[in-house]
Amino acid sequence: MVAVRWVRCGVVLIGLVALVTAIGQTTVRAQGADDFAVLRAEVSQLHGQGKYAEAIPIAERYVAMARQKLGEDHTEFDTAIGWLASLYRRQGRYAEAESLYKRALTIAEKALGPDHPSVGTRLTILALLYSIQGRYAEAEPLYNRALTIAEKALGPDHPSVGNLLNNLAGLYRDQGRYAEAERLRKRALTIIEKVHGPDHPSVGTPLNNLAGLYHDQGRYAEAEPLRKRALTIAEKAHGPDHLDVGSALNQLAWLYHDQGRHAEAELLYRRALTIAEIFLLVGGTR
Repeated sequence: MVAVRWVRCGVVLIGLVALVTAIGQTTVRAQGADDFAVLRAEVSQLHGQGKYAEAIPIAERYVAMARQKLGEDHTEFDTAIGWLASLYRRQGRYAEAESLYKRALTIAEKALGPDHPSVGTRLTILALLYSIQGRYAEAEPLYNRALTIAEKALGPDHPSVGNLLNNLAGLYRDQGRYAEAERLRKRALTIIEKVHGPDHPSVGTPLNNLAGLYHDQGRYAEAEPLRKRALTIAEKAHGPDHLDVGSALNQLAWLYHDQGRHAEAELLYRRALTIAEIFLLVGGTR
């Protein structure tokens, strides 16, 4: 009986040791995850505030920690270098940003597969970097691949597809490929209207995007009703003194100005200025 009791005690002891070990490992993992979360939050906050120089050393520490604890093939490392690349891009350090964005894309493709939506996101970000630099021939295939991934994963009428269409349309617009840009911007507008309804605030952006395309080409008669509709949507959604209304007023005033309709433009500019002054007086909380 004594031997049996010792065997049982030994089993219990082994179980306790295993339990304590498991708890310790879980605690270490949790602490590590918390460390990453803290660094991510700090970088995100400073990035959002435009404090890029302050954010970079924190992002570099985040990258180093992810590399040391998880390795360079882990998605956490992918996230970390993505943040650092974004900070470099904001500072105009495009070569450094490009190198990191490419690494992040490679990691995502390896970890998630080439057709995962997260891969599409990284393709879009890299394409945006190329677009900023006027490297349109390199950006276009990335945008197209991201669009294909989104359509396959989310369906052709998903809002994310609309956003990608708008990105690609912007690329075409910058190259003067207006017919191609118009086709994509019309499709993006149709998607947002279908998803949210014709009077939703989200519709204002694709309306103004299409109007801007017409404006660039001097097609003022086609641009004006779109600008007016975007203004009406903003007023209905937010009230007459919201910053989005001020932005819509500016867009319409600019259209009038370029047509020589200066009196109409002035009235709208003045109203937009009043909205901006109200915003500043209330402390920029709207």
